[in-house]
Amino acid sequence: MLPKVGAVYTTMSGAQRLGGNAVGIDPFEARFLEGKDSQRLIVTATPARHGPVGVEAGDVVGFALGAEQPGDLIYITGDTLWFDGTAEVARKFSPRIVILHTGAAEPRGRFHMTMGSEDALEAARAFPDAALIAVHNEGWGHLRESQDQLAEVFASFNLSKRLTRFEKGEALTISW
Repeated sequence: MLPKVGAVYTTMSGAQRLGGNAVGIDPFEARFLEGKDSQRLIVTATPARHGPVGVEAGDVVGFALGAEQPGDLIYITGDTLWFDGTAEVARKFSPRIVILHTGAAEPRGRFHMTMGSEDALEAARAFPDAALIAVHNEGWGHLRESQDQLAEVFASFNLSKRLTRFEKGEALTISW
């Protein structure tokens, strides 16, 4: 599929590995996708950290998507934890939807490589006006928290309305 699209945005190291139409972009660097009728989507790379400090798990990136200004539509965290870089995204952008890569992945020991409940709660606080959608929380043996477990945590903090649940394979409509 990748060779059939105009550009594939990724990390700098990912672009080197993929070659072809892969374009590496640094955190907070923006690119523009032009659509029909001069519609434009602003794609801004966002910082991400795949695991705690000191763990070398390869570069990762998230993306903030915007129509009128950077990050006014959707923030996709990518495989990251909550850290200073994701907090900076919250200070710079005001997305309507935040897609959290949760699951508290533990592929290399007793530390998380992706967001767990605590990180998702930080995101709820940092993006008070955004709909939160948790993905990347099932299907792999190293995931430690399911969508149901995350929903239970949000319920215990009276934040159930902040987390948009979805069923795999079904369309999800979000209105704002």
